[in-house]
Amino acid sequence: MTMSCTPEPFAVATDPPVRGMLHRAAGDDVLVLTHGAGGHHDAPLLRALAHAFADAGVSVLRCDLPFRQARAKGPPSPAGADRDRHGLARALDAVRSARGRTFVGGHSYGGRQASMLVAESRACAQALLLLSYPLHPPDKPERARTQHLPGVRVPTLFVHGARDPFGTIAEIEAARALIPVPTALLALPRAAHALHADSGTAHEVVGALLRLIG
Repeated sequence: MTMSCTPEPFAVATDPPVRGMLHRAAGDDVLVLTHGAGGHHDAPLLRALAHAFADAGVSVLRCDLPFRQARAKGPPSPAGADRDRHGLARALDAVRSARGRTFVGGHSYGGRQASMLVAESRACAQALLLLSYPLHPPDKPERARTQHLPGVRVPTLFVHGARDPFGTIAEIEAARALIPVPTALLALPRAAHALHADSGTAHEVVGALLRLIG
């Protein structure tokens, strides 16, 4: 990919289609990054991370999942989760480079779908970034969303706020232990589920992931 100072619209007419904004960087690695249940590709968190990764030489595609392409507002339907994962897979295929590595990540629901996709098809990406992984519904730790984590076989970085009601830091540590390859946790002491990342925090996330994958 060639260098570009500003993100550019990106669309591919696959099924599901791929739509978002591409930040081109000098290096060969690329990250596909997606949003949570109430968000979209232009969320401030995703923009901050995309700029920080691009500064580090990693191109980033901020993409909308199929449910968000279908409607501007509202949460995803459980019945559409498979299609959302297919859309994420198509996005990875659309930006994959023969010369570099491909990473995938997302915030909350988007991260969960990314982790399930990697567990289903470990060849789809070489690293996983989980931002505010929704480990369980608030106040319902017995409903842990961990069944697929032993199938994740790529280095995984969890970025989690200490005030996140979807999982405590201790619960995230226990979830990490289910993944049989190297993982890391970047705990943000004052953050809740939304993760309002400033530039400094975004660059901290980038550094933690790049250290993990070497």
